[in-house]
Amino acid sequence: MDKSNINTIKHALQAGNYAQAISLTKHCLANESEPASIDELYYMLTVAHRLQGQIPQAFDSVQLLIQRQPDYARAHQEKAYLHLAQQQTDHAISSFLTATRLNPALLSSWLQLKSLYQQRNEVPAVDYCVQQIRFLQGLPKAICGARDLMYEGKLFVADNVCRRYLQANKHDAEAMLLLAEIGVRLKVYHDAEFLLESCIELHPDFTKAKIEYIHLLSKLGKFAKAKDVAQTLLDEQTDNRHFLAAKAGAMVGIGETQEAIAIYQSILQQHPTLANIQLMAGHAYKAAGQLDNAINAYRLAYHHKPDSGDAYWSLANTKTYTFTPQELSDMQALAAEQKISTEDRIQCLFALGKAFEDRHEYDLSFDYYRMGNELKNTRSRYDKKALEEQIQQQQRVYSKTYFTTQNNGGCQAPDPIFIVGLPRAGSTLLEQILASHSQVDGTMELHNVLSLVSRLGGKKGQYPKIVESLSPDYFEKFGQQYLDETQYYRQGAPFFIDKMPNNFLHIGLIKRILPNAKIIDARREPMACCFSGYKQLFAEGQEFSYTLDNLGHYYQSYLQMMAHWDEVLPGFVLRVQHEELINDLESQVRRLLDFCGLPFEQSCIEFYKTKRNIKTPSSEQVRQPIYTSAMEQWKNYQSHLDALEHYFQA
Repeated sequence: MDKSNINTIKHALQAGNYAQAISLTKHCLANESEPASIDELYYMLTVAHRLQGQIPQAFDSVQLLIQRQPDYARAHQEKAYLHLAQQQTDHAISSFLTATRLNPALLSSWLQLKSLYQQRNEVPAVDYCVQQIRFLQGLPKAICGARDLMYEGKLFVADNVCRRYLQANKHDAEAMLLLAEIGVRLKVYHDAEFLLESCIELHPDFTKAKIEYIHLLSKLGKFAKAKDVAQTLLDEQTDNRHFLAAKAGAMVGIGETQEAIAIYQSILQQHPTLANIQLMAGHAYKAAGQLDNAINAYRLAYHHKPDSGDAYWSLANTKTYTFTPQELSDMQALAAEQKISTEDRIQCLFALGKAFEDRHEYDLSFDYYRMGNELKNTRSRYDKKALEEQIQQQQRVYSKTYFTTQNNGGCQAPDPIFIVGLPRAGSTLLEQILASHSQVDGTMELHNVLSLVSRLGGKKGQYPKIVESLSPDYFEKFGQQYLDETQYYRQGAPFFIDKMPNNFLHIGLIKRILPNAKIIDARREPMACCFSGYKQLFAEGQEFSYTLDNLGHYYQSYLQMMAHWDEVLPGFVLRVQHEELINDLESQVRRLLDFCGLPFEQSCIEFYKTKRNIKTPSSEQVRQPIYTSAMEQWKNYQSHLDALEHYFQA
């Protein structure tokens, strides 16, 4: 869109020429196709109508905007002003609260809430608003503005503002914290981790930085370090439930599940109505295989917080729970409720998809899966072209010639067994089989290889090109560092499993740093694999999975990448076809153990008897013997899957 038109509309609004602003905005909307520009125009149209006193028209435009962008905080703020204009105080408070939840830097919304709560003499609510107002007014203007930009999704602009401020105000605690938060949202995790470490070192009493650091460490799978940081906070405030919950979450990550459950139980004894703690306890119970306790915790979570989409999705994500008719009715009402958060709506829609799938109402089930995926995809940044370029770079760098000439270096330890592939391809079953062997520890989806890739890439995206200029010593150090960092997740067996599926992109790097590691490619029939991914709401990542077209493209890209590794590293990867494993378990298990250099053990056939923590969605499925009922579930939805199926037609 022509920026001059936007500026003209803004000038008209500032000058009080609201009719002119409305006319020009409508003209631009009639000729605009860029989604972001359309959203901006609808926002300005809403403001112009409101200032002109045309409240019904303003409501129409803001509702269209919220339908397009449910998480646009300023749209909810405008809606709140419209409710105020109609003296609808309850609705105004609700919309202002939604706006501040989506963008806590909206000072005007906090000021309005303070005034409204004062009118009602709601002292605790007033005090909370005052606390938020003081925080925002106490920030340097540039940092307050950068926070606003970050919450509005303008991450690169926020990053630039924050960096300029830090150049003039080195080591400012709030600026360092904010820059780290922006880095997390941009997924520049290595930079964010370094910033938070530096911030804590320079400002050891800055609690907010420590809390953000714990969250980041947990996201990166560095649970042992997260536990240590949480303990430093507890050393000062022994009974702080937020710090206790942070420690317990980290403990679940490193397998100290029963200890974590005890912490959650102690919190709930004092605060039994905390839905988020019930959820966390449920996740811990599920990881430990205590499914009845997990289900009870999830149900208590939605009892205490009826709009908790997370509680309903967690029940669905057990893969074995059957919703009651009342729960179905409640979920359908919740999914249609306009006041709930986008995340709760997404979770509820996916849960409804699973619920109606279990009832064999496949068309209705698909409708809910489709709506959930469409809404989730509005938050996705999946870029087909970026993936294609990434694969091309891997192929250029990790060529046959490269491995012929660069075949020395690396850590020689044979300990790791990597399971790679696509999500929902059967990797959890393979892990459970191998972890049932006396010489193998099961762990989780470890982030260590991806963290190394992030460090090597740096700000300029130098990976994988940079590996061509590194000396062999570096690869040995990287391999040893990987072993040292993953030691926390092991229980003493000679071998251990890393089942991060996305590592399939980085097999060349794994070969350089750990040349004696074993790599297993978990592969599943493409339609079954992709549709299973489409039905799954992932905790994070896997952004390709929320449209059928992207799923087909990603699967084909994965095939292309694996074909390259087969060509340049023949024999380094063992492919295990999920359907063959299901149909002929013993021979495939023997083949798997032979590849890993392990003697046959009957416990691997009876894998479902193995007691261990499992955090992936398939946790309950691998705690039972092999079954074949899921192999062709996708065919129940075949009439809806043309966009996916055309990728796999000969």
